Amino acid sequence: MKGESGGSLVWIGIATVVAVGWFIYKMRKRQKEKKDTNRGIPRGNSGWPLLGETLEFIASGYTSRPVSFMEKRKSLYGKVFKTHILGKGIIVSTDAEVNKVVLQNNGDVFIPCYPKSITELFGKNSILQMNGPVHRRVHGLIGSFLKSAQFKTRITRDIEASVRHFLSTWLEKQHCVYVQDEAKKIAFEVLIKLILSVGPGEELNLLKKEFEEFTKGLICLPIKLPGTTLYKSLKAKERLSKMVGKMVEDRKLSMEKREEKALPNDAIDVLLGYADGAKQPLPPSDFISGNLIEMMIPGEETVPTAMTLSVKFLSDNPVALARLVEENMELKRQKISSSEDYTWTDYMSLPFTQNVISETLRLANVINAVWRKALKDVKIKGHLIPKGWCVLASFTSVHMDEENYENPYNFDPWRWEKAGVAVTSTTFTPFGGGQRLCPGLELSRLEISIFLHHLVTTYRWVAEKDEIVYFPTVKMKSKLPINIMPFEQNPLIQTKQN
Repeated sequence: MKGESGGSLVWIGIATVVAVGWFIYKMRKRQKEKKDTNRGIPRGNSGWPLLGETLEFIASGYTSRPVSFMEKRKSLYGKVFKTHILGKGIIVSTDAEVNKVVLQNNGDVFIPCYPKSITELFGKNSILQMNGPVHRRVHGLIGSFLKSAQFKTRITRDIEASVRHFLSTWLEKQHCVYVQDEAKKIAFEVLIKLILSVGPGEELNLLKKEFEEFTKGLICLPIKLPGTTLYKSLKAKERLSKMVGKMVEDRKLSMEKREEKALPNDAIDVLLGYADGAKQPLPPSDFISGNLIEMMIPGEETVPTAMTLSVKFLSDNPVALARLVEENMELKRQKISSSEDYTWTDYMSLPFTQNVISETLRLANVINAVWRKALKDVKIKGHLIPKGWCVLASFTSVHMDEENYENPYNFDPWRWEKAGVAVTSTTFTPFGGGQRLCPGLELSRLEISIFLHHLVTTYRWVAEKDEIVYFPTVKMKSKLPINIMPFEQNPLIQTKQN
């Protein structure tokens, strides 16, 4: 009995210590929150010690409504609030005007700030974390290259070739095609040719294999022990860096042997040209290779996801699909009649096709937010963001806000024809904004346009029922399987219901 009594007293003592500790923690937390509120820091909840509100944030990503995490806190604290997720205390903005200020800042107030797993993988020379003159120079050079007439003519032909090739193989797959896989093949092939001038073959396949392993660690627990996701991704990054670094060194030697400076043919040429012309040459091994690898992300994630989801949304909306088919068949008839090649302008001038792409980007939210860190205290619309704090500008919340878009969860390409809704407005930011606006935004639209044009003028399909998964990245749960048939066999496109 003595032993049992003594054991009970020990447990009572432990429970008392825990209870007192928890009470002290809550009191200190409450005092701190009151002090923060008095200073003008947005209200919110930092959640559990260490974990913060990370578990609830991640859980919302596995639902059909990932913005629910933001919506719940917006209803409690307003459009700008504080929280603690992924190991960081942050301020979240779901306010379009606040986001605009954050995005348009030129780097003297806000600098990039991302979760530890991303910073570990990309490294200190990443264009994501780069700031100031170096970032502006690199961003400008890549942007100028992508806008050149020479590039536009060539890339249009390259995308067409890849799209036509992969579409031609679809009937060999026993009429069942996984759109997500096919879109990744197309987008990665196009982008690797643009970045490294590597065409189809063993080298491309090896790059794709290593890059897929690398991207698995972008959103994960920042633990680098052997066997963890981050550890495996870092090892894949090392192997990628060696492969790309050799290509850079070979190209550099080739450029040194040239008597005349030629126009850039790919991103290697662009970045090597910058290194040669800079007052302080950039280190090819770290800077150039790392940024070339980073440029591959749209080929594995953002562009193929947008291509896949456009098929998903069109499959679920036969009226929109019929309108898209009509517009693209008219262009095809014109090209057959005139015997002329397609141009960049042909694809980008299809109004309803561009509306479908805009609506897909708004609804899909492939890039859901950007992270910034305040270099000094800054007030925006009365909200104080203290020096050293991170701010998350949520694009998803703005895109899905009923104040900005009527029936925001409906796929409605016609909304872009209405007055007041514009692809350049503050409330539409699928490619970011300000000086960090994605330089490849027009290229992304072109690629999706070419894919949709040749898809809807070549095939008809019946889509299996599938669901969108939003975490850790946006994708289809079953890769969006569709059963296809040649265009002329069935003029109707349906969605198969389970």
